Amino acid sequence: MRSRYTAFAVGDAGHLARSWHPRTRPDDIVVDDGTEWIALVIEDASEDGDAATVTFRAAWRHGRERGELRERSRFARRGGRWVYVDGDVY
Repeated sequence: MRSRYTAFAVGDAGHLARSWHPRTRPDDIVVDDGTEWIALVIEDASEDGDAATVTFRAAWRHGRERGELRERSRFARRGGRWVYVDGDVY
């Protein structure tokens, strides 16, 4: 989760693609250059075999606008690596 947050923060679409489950990965991953990600708080994380969930808050800034993304993300272990499957934004 932290590496994906960092990839969003620095605009590394390649890492996002590599860390996204191929079943749910979009064809084009667009990173918004105008959004500055400024903080990540992991609220909860759990693992059950090859499945895991991470609940987090990520603060962002876009010009004068500020906001927060809250998501419960689902991950799966593939080939010994965790990959993002999907998530529920709330």
